[in-house]
Amino acid sequence: MKIQFLFTYLFIHLIFFACQKPKDHKRPNIIVILADDLGYGDLSCYNENPIFKTNHIDKLAAQGIRFTDAHSSSAVCTPTRYSILTGRYSWRTKLKKWVLKPWEAPLIETDRLTLPTLLKKQGYYTTAVGKWHLGWNWPGRDSLAVMKSNGENVDYSSGITGGPLNCGFDYYFGDDVPNYPPYTFIENEKVSAVPTIQKPDSLFGHKGKMASNWKLAQVMPAITEKAVKEIEKASQNKDNPFFLYFALTAPHTPIAPTGQFTNKSGAGLYGDYVMQVDWTVGQILEALERNHLSENTLVIFTSDNGSPARDGTNYSGPTGSVIEKYGHKANGDLRGLKADIWEGGHRVPFIVSWGKEIPNGLTNNNTICSMDLMATIADLTGYHLPENAGEDSENILPLLYGKDHPELKKRALVHHSGAGVFAIRKGDWKLILSNKSGGFSDSKYPQGFGIETAGQLYNLKEDLNEEVNLYHQFPDKVNELSDMLKDIQEKESSVLIE
Repeated sequence: MKIQFLFTYLFIHLIFFACQKPKDHKRPNIIVILADDLGYGDLSCYNENPIFKTNHIDKLAAQGIRFTDAHSSSAVCTPTRYSILTGRYSWRTKLKKWVLKPWEAPLIETDRLTLPTLLKKQGYYTTAVGKWHLGWNWPGRDSLAVMKSNGENVDYSSGITGGPLNCGFDYYFGDDVPNYPPYTFIENEKVSAVPTIQKPDSLFGHKGKMASNWKLAQVMPAITEKAVKEIEKASQNKDNPFFLYFALTAPHTPIAPTGQFTNKSGAGLYGDYVMQVDWTVGQILEALERNHLSENTLVIFTSDNGSPARDGTNYSGPTGSVIEKYGHKANGDLRGLKADIWEGGHRVPFIVSWGKEIPNGLTNNNTICSMDLMATIADLTGYHLPENAGEDSENILPLLYGKDHPELKKRALVHHSGAGVFAIRKGDWKLILSNKSGGFSDSKYPQGFGIETAGQLYNLKEDLNEEVNLYHQFPDKVNELSDMLKDIQEKESSVLIE
C-alpha cells in the first residue's frame, strides 16, 4: 500500500513539474533592416501629412508594432551600427565622435560578443548584406599607411579581414560605404572587382579608386537582389533558422534612385530614394511570403539616425544644404537633423513584425533604443548574456508581445551627437550637456543659446519640439540627470566572450 502511494505521489509531482517547465524558446528567423539616414517623418505611417506613401513599410507596421519613441544610440552612422551588433554604447570605444574615416581599422573588438556570434551559438546561419562602415584590416603595409595613401597600397589579392566574417557572420556581400573608396562590392573577404580607375570628381564621394563598371544607382538594386537570394537559400535549410542583417545604403547620399522611382514621390530625388527604400522592404516581405517564411520570421525595421534633409527639403550633401523645397518633413516636426543631439538627430522609426506571434497594428510609446536588440534577441532565443556582453542593452521582449514593462520606465537612455555632445533621457525629461546641437545644425545656430546657458533641459511630454529650455528653472532635475549620466559613463566592463 505504501509503495502504491509512493508511486502515485511521484506521478503527481512529475506531472506538476512538467506543467511548470518553461516552454521551449521559439527560434524564429530574424531579419534586421537598417535604413541609412531615414528620418522619423520619412514614412507615411509616421507622418500625418505625407507627400508620398511608403506602402510596404506601412503594411509591415500594420502587421506588427510601431514604436513612436525609439532612438538610435547615436545621431550618426558608425556608432549606431556598433551598438546594434554589440548592445553597447559606441562612446565606450576609441570612437568618441563622428564616424570611421575611409580605410580605418575595425571598431568592434576582436573578443567582444556580437549579435551574430550569439545567434551562431544558437544554431543560426548568419548573413550580412549592404553597408558595413565598421572598419576592415585592409591588406597593405599597415592601416596608417593605407589611410595615408588613400588605399593606393592595398593588396586586393589578399583577404580583407576584420569585417563581418570576423564579427560572427557566415556570409557578407556589400559595398562597405557607398561614398567611400574602394568603389566596388566586397563578398566575404574579397572584392568582386578590383578598383583600377580613379573616381571622377563628378561622382559623389571621397576621392579614390573604383571598379570600371561601378554605378551608384545600381548599389541598392544589387544588395536588394542579394538579400532576396540569401532568404531563398536559407529557406532550403529546414533545420536551422537564419539571421539576416540587411544594412541599406539609402536614402543616404549619394542620392541615386533608379529610373523606376525618379520623379515618383513629388518630393525630389530624396523622396524618390525613400520610395526605393520602401520598395526594397517590399521585396524582402515578398521573398518571405513566397518561401512560406512569413509566419516564423521576426522582422525589425529601423534607421541608423535621423535625416540630414533640412526643413523638409532635398539636399546635395551631408550638411543638408537646401536646394529645393517640396514640403516633405523628413524628420517630422522634430527639431534638428542627423548628427544633432536634438530629437531629429536620433529619434527614428522602429517597427517589429512576427506573423501571429505578436499583436498586429499596435503603437507603443515606451522609450527604447535599437541597441536593445541584443538583450531582446538573447532572451527570445534562450541565450543567457554574460555580464560583460550587451551591458547597455535592455530586453524589450515583453513590449513585442503587447505587454507592459514597468522596469523599462526606470531606464535612463544616453544620447550622443556627431560631435560628441551627450544628453540623457529619463521619463519625460531630457538633459543636454551643451548649449548647441552638437551636429550639423550648429552652423545655423553658431552662438548656441547665449553664454549664460550651460546646457538644455526639456520636458518632452509638454515640449517635444524642444523649444522651451528649462535648464535654469529646474536645477535639481539638472543635477539629478547629470549624476545619472555620470554613473552610466563610468560603468565599464571587460570585453571577453563567455
